[in-house]
Amino acid sequence: MEFSEQTIENKIFQDIVLTKEDLSHREFSNCSFKKCDFSESDFIASIFIDCIFQDSNLSNIKVDNCSFQGVSFMNCKLLGIVFAKINTLLVKLIFKKCKIMLCNFTNLDIKGTIFTGSEIRETDFVDADLRECDFSDSDLSLSRFQNNNLEKADFRGAINYYLDPTANRLKGAKFSYPNVLSLLDKFGIEVGN
Repeated sequence: MEFSEQTIENKIFQDIVLTKEDLSHREFSNCSFKKCDFSESDFIASIFIDCIFQDSNLSNIKVDNCSFQGVSFMNCKLLGIVFAKINTLLVKLIFKKCKIMLCNFTNLDIKGTIFTGSEIRETDFVDADLRECDFSDSDLSLSRFQNNNLEKADFRGAINYYLDPTANRLKGAKFSYPNVLSLLDKFGIEVGN
């Protein structure tokens, strides 16, 4: 089996289907995963360093104490993942054109994380450090932002977000018109011509 080793370096995995598998306590360094299906697999306490997941299904994976250092997800499906349980030491994540649904990023310090061009639905961002995160061109339908530091975050081109400016720190955050008007929703203000 390709994942029998505890430490795996500089490998490219393509078209692999490993659903509901135990892939915990492994270290992956400089690996690429293309068109793989890891749905419902267990990555507890695994370490990913400088890895790329592309066109892959990671729905309902378990990531308790999992470490993501310089990990990119490109056009991946991430459903029901509790990122709130990851190891935050040296965490660096990039999500581009991903489907992120029913995930949880509560209490995380993920400053500078990129979420560009993604569909981020019904996902929780609560009590998190999201300074300088890039949500540009993303659809944030029914996602919850509460008590976060969103200073200098980029929401330009993002749609369907609801941010309560009294419950999130927004200094220096970037927005685009007309979606920026949603910041007034809490106040019951109507803007017309």
